[in-house]
Amino acid sequence: MSGAPWYLDCDTGIDDALTLGLLVAEGADLKGIGSVSGNLSSVGGARNTLDLMALMGRPDVPVAIGAHDPIGGVFGGGADFVHGANGIGGVELPRAGEPVEESAAEMLVRLAREHRGTLRVLAIGPLTNLALALELEPELPSLVADVVIMGGAARVPGNVTAVGEANIWNDPEAASAVFGAPWTVTMVGLDVTMVARFEEQHRVALESGGAAPAALAAMLGVYFQYYTPILGRPSCALHDPLAAAIALGAVQPTLAPVVPVEVDATEGPGRGQTLVDLRGRFVGYPAVPNARHRVVLGIPEGFGDQLLQTLLRLP
Repeated sequence: MSGAPWYLDCDTGIDDALTLGLLVAEGADLKGIGSVSGNLSSVGGARNTLDLMALMGRPDVPVAIGAHDPIGGVFGGGADFVHGANGIGGVELPRAGEPVEESAAEMLVRLAREHRGTLRVLAIGPLTNLALALELEPELPSLVADVVIMGGAARVPGNVTAVGEANIWNDPEAASAVFGAPWTVTMVGLDVTMVARFEEQHRVALESGGAAPAALAAMLGVYFQYYTPILGRPSCALHDPLAAAIALGAVQPTLAPVVPVEVDATEGPGRGQTLVDLRGRFVGYPAVPNARHRVVLGIPEGFGDQLLQTLLRLP
């Protein structure tokens, strides 16, 4: 389904930048991109997206600024300790274009109506814009083909709290609304994104590419600094790019049961947890009638090598 029209929702930090590169290099039919506060503010994320898309040869894709604050809360300031002060490792890109007037939620609703039944949604940041779009258009789940999300954790710890993954934890109320809506959702969480790695040899190889790959390599230097003590060597996890590759069909999961998922939006210690009902694993999948959440639990090896070759196709 990679030839389908796409709406991308992102908080453009470094792994989001890699994802933009993957989508452009794979020729994804991007109809619009919305920003959301997460790795940095939604305004900063939109600026990074515009500049990166121009650098990658796709300045034609409209970019909309999305929600600054999570539903019922206040934006916490981002993750500059991971992605650098500007969200892309301090790399300064040529300024290119301006965002459109409509909000990200409005863009998503409009595109869903224009591409009824065929629009695919890839969300690689907090899910605030998707929840707002559901409020704007309650029939949205029947208008889009499916939703692919980078977020959550099924059988592994969170990366913000013991159980909370960052994209879900940053706006659990929004995530609860999105997972609770009657559409098909693929969840690509920490179970697989933490084992998909970019190594130092990948980063060095990018330096020899064109302007876009070289810029990505420069950003990765900062990302590697954060991940080196976590992973034990200069490298990083490939959260958002893996979700995009699975959405495009470039990576085929080795295990992805369709099961119920709920999000804990309480104020207790479980806040932000994706509660994945895997009880059916003892008797075979699918576990529960009417389950609609495809949870990716296994992937083949070698995604870092695959991503490198894809990104080297960029200008």
